[in-house]
Amino acid sequence: MIRSFIAISSDGLLTPSLDIHLSHNSNSVAPYGWGIAWHPDNKAAALLYKQTNTSAEVSSTNEMPDIAAFRSKTFICKAKTDSAGYTHHEIQPFSKSFAGNDWLFAHCGNIDKNSLRELFTSDSKFLTPLGRSDSELAFCFLLGKFYQEGLESIKAATTSLLLSWLAELDKIGVPDITMSDGTSMLIYRGEHSQEHYYFSRITPSETKIELESSTITANFQDPRDIYRTKFILSNEPFSTGQWEEIKQGQLLIVSNGAITSSDIQASLSSQELPISTKGTEPEIQKTKKAYSNMQVEQTQSNQVIMNSRSVVSCRDAGTLTYRMFNITHITEYSYTEPVEHSSHIFRLKPLESPIQSVEYSTLTISSPGEQIQFEDVFGNESLHYTITEPYTHLKVENHARVRIYGRPNDDTTPKKRQASIPLVWMPWQRQMMMPYLLPQELPPTQLEELTTYAMSFVERNDYDLLETLRDINHSIYTDYEYLPGKTSLDTTPFDVYATRHGVCQDFANLFICLARLLGVPARYQMGYIYTGASYENKIQSEASHAWVELYLPYIGWRGFDPTNGCLAKQEHISVARGRNYLDATPTSGTIFKGGGTETLGVTVKVEEVYNDQ
Repeated sequence: MIRSFIAISSDGLLTPSLDIHLSHNSNSVAPYGWGIAWHPDNKAAALLYKQTNTSAEVSSTNEMPDIAAFRSKTFICKAKTDSAGYTHHEIQPFSKSFAGNDWLFAHCGNIDKNSLRELFTSDSKFLTPLGRSDSELAFCFLLGKFYQEGLESIKAATTSLLLSWLAELDKIGVPDITMSDGTSMLIYRGEHSQEHYYFSRITPSETKIELESSTITANFQDPRDIYRTKFILSNEPFSTGQWEEIKQGQLLIVSNGAITSSDIQASLSSQELPISTKGTEPEIQKTKKAYSNMQVEQTQSNQVIMNSRSVVSCRDAGTLTYRMFNITHITEYSYTEPVEHSSHIFRLKPLESPIQSVEYSTLTISSPGEQIQFEDVFGNESLHYTITEPYTHLKVENHARVRIYGRPNDDTTPKKRQASIPLVWMPWQRQMMMPYLLPQELPPTQLEELTTYAMSFVERNDYDLLETLRDINHSIYTDYEYLPGKTSLDTTPFDVYATRHGVCQDFANLFICLARLLGVPARYQMGYIYTGASYENKIQSEASHAWVELYLPYIGWRGFDPTNGCLAKQEHISVARGRNYLDATPTSGTIFKGGGTETLGVTVKVEEVYNDQ
C-alpha cells in the first residue's frame, strides 16, 4: 500500500496547488482514493472533495469545481492505494459538525474496532459514524471526549488531557492522527507507530516555493500568498527545506502557521522534543498566569509599597537588587569643508523612572555654542545646541552611570489585567494615547496586509492580549533575520514584513505598527543593552539599541525587545522615547551653511559596575 498525506496550517488564507502522483510509485497503475478538506475563507463550515477510485495524477487546481472557494488557512489531504470497496464514507479526511464548527480528521494506522466500540461511550446521536472505518470511529471517540468534558475547541483542552485520551487509543492500535477545529490543528504520532511524519515551518521567501516528494508536489505560487507563513506536515520529507521528524507519542498543537504547544506521552517524556515552541523564549519562562515582566505591587496586610526601589524581594523573583552600569557614547562628525552654522538636538542623558536612576550624566561638545536644556513633550532630557563658529570636526561625548532596579513580575491574576483584544478605551484615554495608537502612514493595501498578519497572532492566542504580544515579540525574533546595512531610515514596517530582515530599529517599528493596528498603544524606546548577559543575540553591544514599550491596561508601559526575543529587563537602559525614531534619536541636527561631505563615527560602550567602584 502506498500512502500520501499532507496537512497545512497558515497565518493567512492560501490557495495551494497539490499534485498527487501515487501511480508513479507503483509497478502497475494502481487505483487509489483520495480526499482533501478545508474551511473556505476560514469560515466555520468545511468543504470536502473526494474521489474513490482513480489511477491518474491528481491536481487540486484542476479537480476543484470552484477554485475560488479553494482558499483557507487549513488544509488536510490524504491519498492511499488499496482503497477498493471504499465509498465516500470511508475516504478521508472526515468532517463532523461540533460546537459550532466543522471539525476535520485524518488517521493513518489501524485501531481495533471492537475495542474502540467499547471505549466509545458518547450518548450524542450527532457523533455516530456514517461509514465502516475504524478511523471515523476514532474521530467520533475523540469528539465524544470533548463533548463529555464540555470543551468546544482543541485549545480548550490541556495537552495532558489530550494525551490521556490518545493513550487509550495507543492501547488498542496505532492512532496517527491529525484533527482540526478550524482554528487549531492537533497532530499526534502513535506511541507504537512505525510510520514517519515530518514537519517544517516555511516563512515568506523571495523565491518561489515548490515542495516535491515521491508522492506529492505542493507549490504556493498564488501571488496573494507571497507573505504567508506555513506549517506543513507530511508523511515524508520534501526535497527542499528543513524537516524534523515527530517522535513516537508526541503531540503538537498548531495554529495559524505556528506550533503553540508540544507534549509527549509520560512513558516517553525522557526523550528530547525536536522543537522550540513559543513557550521557550530566551530569557522568559512562560506561565499562563505569571507574566514574565516587571511590576511594583507588593501587599503586606493593608499596606502597598508604591516605590518600586523599596521592594527588595518577592515570591516569584526572589531577592531583588539593582545593577549599575557605566555608559560611554561618543559621536564624531568630520567634514571636508568648514561648517559655519549648525543647530543640534542631543538626547543622551538616560531617563529617570521608577526603576532607573541616573547617578551622573556629563555631556562634552568639542565646539562652543549656545545651549538650551529642556524636557521635551515625551519626557526626554534634551539639549538644543547652536554652533556659529566654523568647525570641520565635531565630537559629542557623553558619560553616564545608571542604576537599574529589579521589580517583581506582573501579577496578572486581577480580572482587570486579564485583557483581551479588542481593547476598550474610555474616550479620554484614547485621546491621551492617540499619538501612540496611530500607525505609520502607509498605503491602505499595505495596512490591510499588516492587519491580517497581526490578527493571525490574535487568533492563535485566543484573543488574549498578553499572549498575543509575547507571540509577536518572539516571532519577530525567530522569523526575521538581523541583517545590518540592508535597511535605512526610510524603511517602512511593510518593507521589513515583506523582506523578513532588518535591524533593531526596523523590528521595533514593525512591532509598533502591528500593536497599533490591534489598538494597543505603542511607543519607540531608544537606549542601550548590556550584552554581557546571557542573550543569544549579542549584536547590540557597540551601538545604541531600540525596542518597544506597550501600554497594558492596569499595568502601565512595559518593554518588549523583538530583536532579542525577550522583555526589557535590567540589561536595558532607557535614554529617550517617543512616537517613532525621530522623536527619540540620540543626536540630530541641521547644517545651515558649509560642511561638504560628512563622515560619521559612533562608539558605544556599556560596562557593569560592581560595589559602586
